[in-house]
Amino acid sequence: MFRTLALVILASLITPVMADQRAETQQQLDQAAKDVGELKKLLKQLQEEKSGVQADLKKTETEMGNLEQQVKDLQQELKDSEGEIQRLDGEKKKLQEARAEQQRLIGIQARAAYQSGQQEYVKLLLNQQHPEKFARTLTYYDYLSQARLEQLSAFNETLRQLANVEQEITAQQDQLNEQKAALEGRREQLATARKERQQALAKLNQDFSDRDKKLKARQQEQAELGKVLKTIEETLARQEREARAAEEARKRALAEQQRQLREHPAGSPARPANGPMVSSAGGNFGGPFAKARGQLPWPVDGRVVARFGSARGGDSRAKWDGVLIGAAEGSSVRAVHGGRVVFADWLRGAGLLVILDHGNGYLSLYGHNQRLLKSAGDIVKAGESIATVGNSGGQDTPALYFAIRQQGRPTDPAQWCRAQG
Repeated sequence: MFRTLALVILASLITPVMADQRAETQQQLDQAAKDVGELKKLLKQLQEEKSGVQADLKKTETEMGNLEQQVKDLQQELKDSEGEIQRLDGEKKKLQEARAEQQRLIGIQARAAYQSGQQEYVKLLLNQQHPEKFARTLTYYDYLSQARLEQLSAFNETLRQLANVEQEITAQQDQLNEQKAALEGRREQLATARKERQQALAKLNQDFSDRDKKLKARQQEQAELGKVLKTIEETLARQEREARAAEEARKRALAEQQRQLREHPAGSPARPANGPMVSSAGGNFGGPFAKARGQLPWPVDGRVVARFGSARGGDSRAKWDGVLIGAAEGSSVRAVHGGRVVFADWLRGAGLLVILDHGNGYLSLYGHNQRLLKSAGDIVKAGESIATVGNSGGQDTPALYFAIRQQGRPTDPAQWCRAQG
């Protein structure tokens, strides 16, 4: 009886304490819910701002890709123009040689005419005894005079052509220099705009990450407070039914909290280590894609910096459905197998992206490119260049996103490509 009385007294002392704890816990829970709501609003606002920056980034990176093509075309045009200028220089040299030869011949004719005097026809008439011989000599002199006139006319034409060639060379060089200067200026402007927008995107990403971490912490606190509140309510209900169960209920609640701490220790997932070096060198596989497992070349030379299935961005909830290969900016991205281009455009999160269809439900994806060399509908061969490595899509460093899909399901590219050291 004394034991029972002691338990009743203990229960009467515990009940007010648990009630006060319940009220305090409920207040904390309400405040946590309010904080979570505010943080969700901030995250939504940041996401909208981030989408706007990503749209600007898409426009800038697409323009950069187009400009890279324009610069490449201009370089080819400059190369062709240099060949044309060399041809014109050769023509100029020939005209100068012709001019020198014509000057020499005209000089000879001029000296001969001067030595003959100004009364050639009169002298012939007075010196000739035979009319028929005089007629032939007169004809010869007519031929010589006509030859002199033709030589002078050819000389004047040579001078005119030489002047035109020199003017054409100067005009073409001036025009090409102006085009090159204009394109270089535009490229610098776009590079500056891209840098500014990437800085803005980086700041938004950092803000979003900080808010996301704070939201997760508050949500965890809210969940823990909810569990504590539920435990308190269950404890109070049991005390009303049976006083002797109060102490045991508190122990169970404490044991449950300790178990949760053991099962959910603090810490963040480790970032995966860098992978092996990979290479696009070697022969291409000529059979169907379905039989190419372990025999395909890699699309680019570089090092695997994110493996298939590893945590993406330090968040264990997001996994890589392909691999990320660090490579030199501007290096060639090659098709690992022949196929048809079904997508070649900018895509959020992947930047400038190329997708190849290899038939029978097999696709290969190549993202974060600097420039796209193929368009949708193009047929490409194994080993053919389809893009250049870049950091589009908001990446910090040049790298290629490479993935393989089988019937819409991601599969590890390392199982399809040749192993490297």
